[in-house]
Amino acid sequence: MVTVMKIPAISLAFAVALLAGAPSIAQDTKVWRHGVIELKSDAGIFLMVANGFAEKQGIKLEIFPFKSDQIGLRAMIAGEIDSYEGGLTGTVVAASKGVDVKLLGCHWQGLPHGIFVRDNIKSPQDLRGKTFAISTPFSHPDYLARALLAKNNIPVSEVKLANMGGDTDRFKALIAGVVDATVVSSEYVPIAAKNSVHLMISARDVLPEYIRLCIFSTDRSLAKRDTAINFLAAEMKALRFALSHRDEAMALTRKITSAKPDDPRPEYIYDDAVKTSAVDPNIGIPMDKIKWMQERLVQDGQLSASFDINKMIEPSIRAKALELAGSGH
Repeated sequence: MVTVMKIPAISLAFAVALLAGAPSIAQDTKVWRHGVIELKSDAGIFLMVANGFAEKQGIKLEIFPFKSDQIGLRAMIAGEIDSYEGGLTGTVVAASKGVDVKLLGCHWQGLPHGIFVRDNIKSPQDLRGKTFAISTPFSHPDYLARALLAKNNIPVSEVKLANMGGDTDRFKALIAGVVDATVVSSEYVPIAAKNSVHLMISARDVLPEYIRLCIFSTDRSLAKRDTAINFLAAEMKALRFALSHRDEAMALTRKITSAKPDDPRPEYIYDDAVKTSAVDPNIGIPMDKIKWMQERLVQDGQLSASFDINKMIEPSIRAKALELAGSGH
């Protein structure tokens, strides 16, 4: 059974203040609290772990959805959750400042997002003077929007960037004409045309080395070592099952999101993930892409200088989890 929880938004300042001497997250060491991005049409892949796989590994798993991965990062730093899945941008910057952030592995290494625009926009140059919906700083939409503008020599000052929350919020704003462009999951491709919008460019064509999601934790939570290992092993087994059982994954997605039977998005994003091998069920640690991300952050001025990125990576949890889950797909 999928257990979806809610926690209040947490400010970064408050989260950092809690770093020293924070209490244990849960008295029961078998409890593992995990944060995920807003539940969308790929929920059947993401949350398969909570569909019996965690229980089989002896884990009491609680799932916490967030509008953006940056909110998940703050919640993890504050000790409200044990782990979360998010991008490398904010976590690398946080780790460079000595914040307790540990990368366990990256499961969704491809990038399924796209830059969607109103039909009157034909090319990136048409974005000048337009409103571009993004999300919180360091989030995928924020970083990808800025990367697209830079790649096309468009100063950020010539575009109005507007923070509009999660994918659903931003897509609604786009089709309503409130904004002219946004970055959202490519799951919206099959319903874009009837809403007078279209996919202008795939995000993976803008930043092919960009990793969508990794799983992060903290030294504080990893003190529950056996639970952390079993959680990651459960994730591996669940991802393998989801990628090889399309019908079951689709059924879970529709149950979680209450998608209508004629909604084409679950099948679209699932088939895209399988076709492009975007998901790594063994939750690997692609050091070349991780180092590339750090170099990009330095280049963009979001990171003052490179640091020993190995300090934010905890490979032993994954190694033990692989022993439990087996190395096959």
